[in-house]
Parts: sequence; structure tokens; C-alpha cells
Amino acid sequence: MKILVLNCGSSSIKYALYNMDDKSVITSGGIEKIGSPDSFIKIKVNDKKVKKDEPIPEHTRGVQFIFELLTTGEYAVLESVNEINAVGHRMVHGGEKFNQSVVITDDVMRDFSACNDLAPLHNPANIKGINAVKALLPNVPQVGVFDTAFHQTMPDYAYMYALPYELYSKYGVRRYGFHGTSHRYVSQRVLEYLGREAEGTKIITCHIGNGASIAAVKDGKCIDTSMGLTPLEGLIMGTRSGDIDAGAVTFLMDKLNLDTKGISNLLNKQSGLVGVSELSNDFRDILAGIAVGNDKARLAKEMYTYRIKKYIGQYAAAMGGVDIILFTGGAGENQWEVREGATNGLEFLGVKMDVARNRSCRATEAVISADDSKVTVCVIPTDEELMIATDTLALVEDILDKTEYSDYSEY
Repeated sequence: MKILVLNCGSSSIKYALYNMDDKSVITSGGIEKIGSPDSFIKIKVNDKKVKKDEPIPEHTRGVQFIFELLTTGEYAVLESVNEINAVGHRMVHGGEKFNQSVVITDDVMRDFSACNDLAPLHNPANIKGINAVKALLPNVPQVGVFDTAFHQTMPDYAYMYALPYELYSKYGVRRYGFHGTSHRYVSQRVLEYLGREAEGTKIITCHIGNGASIAAVKDGKCIDTSMGLTPLEGLIMGTRSGDIDAGAVTFLMDKLNLDTKGISNLLNKQSGLVGVSELSNDFRDILAGIAVGNDKARLAKEMYTYRIKKYIGQYAAAMGGVDIILFTGGAGENQWEVREGATNGLEFLGVKMDVARNRSCRATEAVISADDSKVTVCVIPTDEELMIATDTLALVEDILDKTEYSDYSEY
């Protein structure tokens, strides 16, 4: 069975075509800078990586172009798009309506569209991707896998903000959390890797990349996570500030004469590592800056890892201890300096790192704590696309014989 996974972002589309008989990736790639004159696509097929410029004005054309690549020209891997049995979509914000992956129907599209205010840049892009696939493959089932779904097991006292309750009941203002597909994948995978059962196990999952979040997973279920109503809350990120005093936000709006779009741009795109270091949002550049004595780069690194360590401590307290701490995401998987900085000083929790193991580990599954550490610290590379493909397979196996699906193109 062949399943196509699509991740339609605000200005990008990532894709991966899976053979689910052995869960192998047939081809993958992504379009970036959609809507810009310098848009381009990256393609990976048969261990060959290619980058080519391609004018992609908007998402519908982007999905069409991906289908063309799959079936025609030198990078084709299918004789016909009809070889695709199902399509799985990364859906960013499902609000409180979705706590698990679902087959996409009229009702699903209606409820998902109602969440657009919560993710105005991403949800409409997801909808365009779904509708583009519907136009090309009208009888192929599609599945939505929600970034927010894994976090829907949080208790109300963890997800509520201390605001007037009416703001929650009328507008849905609460913590939702993101990176849920990644947190779900790695929290399940680490149990398989270590031969542990979910029941009775307390895991802290650290997804550390340009966007970053941490989740507390107890008995296989998320009980808290660092991102909130939007992906801005929580950790310091590449360009996002993370946690900040709301009073500082209004102060800056007054001082800098910023409207809501202006302050959002400041906090989401000009802050974090790039804002503090005045150098880069890439942790590798931060480390290079430190190596030549850049003190702002040092400060950015120390703030970054300190915030991760604080959240680890908070979530250990919330769960009454911790058995496993795992790192994933671009920086979490590849930068030993991040992992070292985030775990230094956690000996009181029972963390004892193996310096050599940590420093030699890069983008591979590994235990990086010492053999006598009470807490197991791991690196587990994430695979959100495989998680989406797996969910899609599970949901569509029983319905693939059907040929009639609801028309949701109006959304």
C-alpha cells in the first residue's frame, strides 16, 4: 500500500511517499518559499538529492506540481497517481474538537475550518492541500493528523489560563500545545527502544529545533506541554521569545508604537536566539560565535539551555519524578552542547550523564546517560511523517473499497 504524506505550512509543502508494506520512503521532498519569486523544491529519490527552482504561486499549484513530479519526468516513481491508496495530512490546530487522527469528511472539514482563528497562517494552508488532493484524487481517502491532538489528555488545571473563564468558553483561549505528532512518536518509540511499558513510566520529551517544545508524558499520555494557545509560549526558540511577561508585551507596544501584527512579528520572528545573539537563529552559528568570543552568542546559548532545564524540572515535579528524558528535533538530535547544557545540574533528580556518549551521539537512537544513572537520558530522532502514514493506514484499511466520499471542496 502506498500512502502520501503532505505537510502544508504557511509558505511550504513537505511530502513523503511511503510503501507501507515495509514502511519505507519511496521519495520525499519539499517546496519552500511558496508565493515568492525565488520558490524552489528539494527532491530526494534513490539516495539522490536535487534542488531546483520552480515558480509556485500558491499551495494548490504546489500540490499539483508534487503529483506531476511523482508521475512524470526523471524523478517519477509512479506510473499513475492512482497507485496512491491514501493521503495523510499534518493538520496544525484542531482546537478541542479533535483528540485523535480522523478520516476527513464534510463534518471534519467544517469543524477544522472553525479553528482557523487559532492558526490563521497554517490551517487555511492545510485546507488548500486537502482540496487540491480532492480535485486530483476524488475517490482516495484522506486522513487528518493533528499537531494538537496528543495534548488533549492534559487536565483542565494544566491547560487553563488564569483569565476570566468567559474567554475560554467564548473564544477557546487555553493551552493547546503543538509538535504533538513528534511528541507522540518519540514517547512511543523510546519505550520500544528501551523495552519499557507505558504504564508506570514518566517521560519528558524535549523537541528542540528552530521551534521547540517539551511535554510531560505519564503512563503514555501527555499531562502538560510548554507551548500554549499558539506556538509562541514556552521555550526560547530560533526566532520566538518563548515565555515573556504579558506586561512587557504591552509596554513594548506602547514604546515602539506597535499594533498587534507588529508585536507578533517582534515576538515570533525577531526574538529568541536571533534576537539575543544579534547573530543567527541557527544554534550552529551561535556555537561558532561563542568560539570567537561573541558574548551575546554565549548569553543566547545559556538562556536557551537554562530554559530547557527549567521545564525539565517543572515537569519532573508535575509527574512526581521522571524515568526517561529524551531529546529530539534538529538541535536535540545533533547538538551535544544543547543536551549537556540542559542536563547539567539535574543530578538531584537522578540524572548522571556519560560525557563521551553524549558528545559522540548525532542523529541516532542512543542512551547518553551513564549506566548507573537513575534517569535514562536518550536521543530519539523524530519521524512525524511515519507517524502520519501509520495513522493513515490504520484508519483507511477498512474503507479502501469505498468509492464515494463527501464533497468538502467548498471549505
